[in-house]
Amino acid sequence: MSVPRVLSIAGSDPSGGAGIQADLKAIAAHGGYGMAVVTALTAQNTQGVRAVHAPPADFVAQQLDAVSDDIDIDAVKIGMLGGARTADVVGVWLERVRPPVVVLDPVMIATSGDRLLEPTAEAALRDLLSLADVVTPNIPELAVLTGGPEAVTWEQVIAQAREVAAVHDVLVLAKGGHLLASDTPDALVSAHGEVAGVNGPRLVATSTHGTGCSLSSALATLRVVTGSWPEALRRATTWLRAAIARGESLRVGSRGGHGPVDHLGMLWDAAGLRARALEA
Repeated sequence: MSVPRVLSIAGSDPSGGAGIQADLKAIAAHGGYGMAVVTALTAQNTQGVRAVHAPPADFVAQQLDAVSDDIDIDAVKIGMLGGARTADVVGVWLERVRPPVVVLDPVMIATSGDRLLEPTAEAALRDLLSLADVVTPNIPELAVLTGGPEAVTWEQVIAQAREVAAVHDVLVLAKGGHLLASDTPDALVSAHGEVAGVNGPRLVATSTHGTGCSLSSALATLRVVTGSWPEALRRATTWLRAAIARGESLRVGSRGGHGPVDHLGMLWDAAGLRARALEA
């Protein structure tokens, strides 16, 4: 099988933990060739987002065309879009190019609580949902998409995911990481209920910056590799749990923030690179 060619359409994180930086690392960790169309420049770190600068939507369109005019794209991951005009441009491109796999992470609210999508752009984002194969909202974003309160139980998460799936004819990855529970379930949900699910004990870790970006990019890449959404989910969540657990060893960020996950740690360990670095 050829190497999956995966395009990230997302914002940039100069601290390297989220956005296109996280996407490219997650794609590489699963054997893919990553590409990136930048929709926004952020000034952020592990403590939070300080400022956002968006390039003109026409320039985003030029980036998209430059990639797809030259390269066959096997999968697309969509993250931070920022504004309605950019969302419209991405929608037009998707309808024209029709990538075989599209995973949409509806980036509205960062782990730090910072708002990353203009309120006026929410309608444009909803229009993109029907062009995706899988949508991966966190619990606060799921509440925005349904217009309801934030879910506080897993049953409520599944109900809201089913609602979004029915309205937009899309699979929804319901994620239980924000729940106050001892475990962290995740499930692919259709309008009819759960299609596939995974579960694991809650990790006590502060290295959670960029987890949504990383999971959605891994899922898109692994769907190309495995040909199966349930298997892609199983592999992606297993990898992400290990990456979160190893994140603190990177020593990136100061106290009180959310550090990045260790995207490539397992590959470094397998190659003996980390051991040699510690010995040097």
